[in-house]
Amino acid sequence: MGTVRRQIEINRTADEVWALVGDPTTIHQWFPGIVACTVDGDSRIITTASGLPIPETIITIDAIQRRFQYRVTAGFVQQHLGTIDVLELDDGHSLVAYSTDAEPEVVALIIGGATGPALVGIRDLLELDVSQAGPTTQTGDA
Repeated sequence: MGTVRRQIEINRTADEVWALVGDPTTIHQWFPGIVACTVDGDSRIITTASGLPIPETIITIDAIQRRFQYRVTAGFVQQHLGTIDVLELDDGHSLVAYSTDAEPEVVALIIGGATGPALVGIRDLLELDVSQAGPTTQTGDA
C-alpha cells in the first residue's frame, strides 16, 4: 500500500479551518481539478474538470477531533483512505495534515500529489477571504 502525507500551517483557528474542511460539500472550492460534488448521506460524488465522476464513501466526520475521512470507491482503486486532520497550534494558527493511503501504490502518488495544492487552496481560501474583507463600516445613528 502506498502512503503520502502532506501538511500546511494556516493562519486561522482550527475551528475556522474545520468549518471548511469538515463540510463535505465544499471540496470543489479548494481542491484543484474538482469542479463539483454531490453528497447524499455518506455517499459523495466528486466531478473532475474533465467531467469524470468519482464516487466516494464518507467514513468519518468528527468535529471533536476535527477529522474527515473518506474512501474513493471507483473501480480502478482497490483500496483507499483519505484523512484530513485539523490541529490547533497557537495564537490562531492551525496545522492541516492530509494523508492518502491507497492500493495500487500509484493511486496514492496521484491523489497524494494533488493534496499539496489542495492544502494551499484551503490556506489561500481562508487567509485571502479574511484579508480581502476590508474594513467594516458602520451606518446608522451612534
